[in-house]
Amino acid sequence: MSEELLINFAPTETRVALIENGVLQEVYIERTQSKGFVGYIFKGKVVRVLPGMQAAFVNIGLERAGFIHAADIAPLDENGMEDRNAQVPDIRDIVHEGQTLTVQVTKDAIGTKGARLTTHLSVSGRYLVYMPQTEHIGISTRIEDEGERERLRNLVEKGVEDLQEKPDGGFIVRTVAEGAQEEDLISDIPFLQKMWADLAQQIKSARVPSIIYQDLPLFMRTLRDLVKPHIEKVRVDSREVHGKMIEFSKQYAPEIAGKIEHYPGERPLFDLYGVEDEIQKALSTKVPLKSGGYLLVEQTEAMTTIDVNTGGFVGHRNLEETIYKTNLEAASAIARQLRLRNIGGIIVVDFIDMKEQENQRQVLRTLEKAMEKDHAKTTITGVSELGLVEMTRKRTRESLGQIMCEPCPVCDGRGSLKSAQTICYEIFREILREARTYDTPKILVLASQLVVDCLLDEESANVADLEMFIGREIQFQVETIYNQEQYDIIPI
Repeated sequence: MSEELLINFAPTETRVALIENGVLQEVYIERTQSKGFVGYIFKGKVVRVLPGMQAAFVNIGLERAGFIHAADIAPLDENGMEDRNAQVPDIRDIVHEGQTLTVQVTKDAIGTKGARLTTHLSVSGRYLVYMPQTEHIGISTRIEDEGERERLRNLVEKGVEDLQEKPDGGFIVRTVAEGAQEEDLISDIPFLQKMWADLAQQIKSARVPSIIYQDLPLFMRTLRDLVKPHIEKVRVDSREVHGKMIEFSKQYAPEIAGKIEHYPGERPLFDLYGVEDEIQKALSTKVPLKSGGYLLVEQTEAMTTIDVNTGGFVGHRNLEETIYKTNLEAASAIARQLRLRNIGGIIVVDFIDMKEQENQRQVLRTLEKAMEKDHAKTTITGVSELGLVEMTRKRTRESLGQIMCEPCPVCDGRGSLKSAQTICYEIFREILREARTYDTPKILVLASQLVVDCLLDEESANVADLEMFIGREIQFQVETIYNQEQYDIIPI
């Protein structure tokens, strides 16, 4: 399988695209004015404690206060380490308003919700994550080979033992460490230990609120987190960024320096691979399938629903086979769309009903297999009694639609407008109210072109009856700046 990473850099925005076999699979966007804060460590102040929710709000200097649950506040033992066996205490016993708290962002602010916080602090290196308050060595669950897991655990334990100054905390071996050489893996330990020692000094002297630690920029995180052995190339369209990436890789990951290329072409890099078109398609609710069927993807704050339809696909043998093939194709397409759009939270998929139990199992297996490539943790619960597949996908940052779009000011995010006829009838009711309140000879209606046309055409008889009923002349005026739902009634 061929995989490439494309990096499009501009002073205002950095975009990264993951290409598998020529097809866009994932997009990451970081904007200078609104970048995410996942992984950042802040020194903040508790501004409100909510006993009923077992949570608190913490001012960390962002637009909205962050949210922290009692379970995310690490209880420490007498040595200052996390007590992994302790029960979750009452929030009032561990924090109070005005208290200073050092926290890390685990989820960015999404919609009206502030950032999700934790006191379980960690800092990331190329191969390891250092947890200064946890005496534990863990291995990423995505590394499935037991022999490799044991090898990595032994290497980290040996690396810790060989240090003259033993680190207080523990480590998690990241997925990217699979197959890593001993010296590369071990080099992360003193590096992270020194980094945390510097941060610990900053925490003591920092004001409140303030940033203690911020993660690398997106193009550097791409090298750290996304470049795995099977990545063939990393192409970047900025000479300056290319130089920085080469220097970073030589210092922290020399084995990938040869994969980094500068793209000097006049044609935009994302256009060359068709990424721009795919991003535009990913903002649409309708996703066409090659067979002629299609998906309808509807994302709301509560959940995302995906509906599968046969569309123009009529099959060749019988209805069950047509439905089965459409659902199989949809299962693979759904996995790609979830990654591409970075949709998280609760997801409900309405596959077309199948009578054969084996067909249901095959579709579910296809979906599970396709989701194995996803970097985000995903749980699929199976087919419900209503024939729906329910699943969850871990959400740590805004989806592609939330980053690139905003609610429509005309429909206020509903996705539909009141019809011109509906607005006409609202206007009739408003005219009656105004006629009872004001004793004027005329009433002027200001509305959009479509609504005025409807009043003077389809509803002209009703307008005439209304004029006779209220005993006044009704005049109409088109306001070009009004949207379809806007109107004003003015007694004159």
